Amino acid sequence: MKLHHHAPPVALLPLVISCIVSACGGGGGSGDSSTPPIVISQPASPAVNVNITNPALTVVENTPVSPGGTLNLVWSDEFDGALLDPEVWFFENGDGSQYSIPGWGNNELQWYLPDNAELSNGLLIITAREEARSGKDYTSARINTRDRFAFRYGRIEARIRLPAGQGLWPAFWLLPQDDAYGTWAASGEIDVMEAVNLGAAGGNTVYGTIHYGSVWPDNVATGSQYLVSTDATADFHDYALEWDETEMRWYVDDNLYAVQNAWGTTAADFPAPFDQPFYVLLNVAVGGDFPGAPDTETAFPAVMEVDYVRVYSGDPL
Repeated sequence: MKLHHHAPPVALLPLVISCIVSACGGGGGSGDSSTPPIVISQPASPAVNVNITNPALTVVENTPVSPGGTLNLVWSDEFDGALLDPEVWFFENGDGSQYSIPGWGNNELQWYLPDNAELSNGLLIITAREEARSGKDYTSARINTRDRFAFRYGRIEARIRLPAGQGLWPAFWLLPQDDAYGTWAASGEIDVMEAVNLGAAGGNTVYGTIHYGSVWPDNVATGSQYLVSTDATADFHDYALEWDETEMRWYVDDNLYAVQNAWGTTAADFPAPFDQPFYVLLNVAVGGDFPGAPDTETAFPAVMEVDYVRVYSGDPL
């Protein structure tokens, strides 16, 4: 769930946010239900990304990484192949209604399609398009490693170039493989990086946030924001999280900008809920409660390019 309040871009600004819906994923703005969008029939494109029904789950238990300490690569996707591997990635399809959260719990305006995620020239490219599909005015992609890869502790990082435009909400984040402490957000959520309206009202700011506490609506979130040094929509930057039993640290290009060491859940003692394995998500939402809707200046198609995603362990004890 990713409902945030806007704040002026500064190098480090703590923010405390109350969120109101479950199973986040980016996006903003409510549509006008009085004038339903026209659905344009389009020829079906050849299927590229197809989910499998029997994935094998790998759970990695990492040794925590100390600041500036040794990093041992334990998992990565360098996106050098021809196609995304369905043994690694699950491709969402739809607007979240299959999870009883239409609009993905955030009043988002996109319909996710598997084939809006593709590999090209060593990059994962997630494309948001202005095209009608199943009552939505936009399409995009949301992929995750649920039931395929999850990890606990260590460092995760991704090198990403972000899309620009009002109403665009790219995110790199983590959700629990198992809801050990209850449904969202009692079992937690970790936002490694998310951004809204870059190049417009959002400037050049990214956010790092955790969601926890209890089941919605009694959940809370705490986080910080960071003004990226060069244009996050023109340049690739490295977005990273280091996570151990009692502390999380957020980095952009190895610049530490946020530390959190206080959280909780009503279902168990600290360090719950962030003492369980989490899986990886990448997506670009369009519209929603955080960014608001696109405007006439928003250029489509809009792309998020990901060079790699890597997970590291520290030195064994």
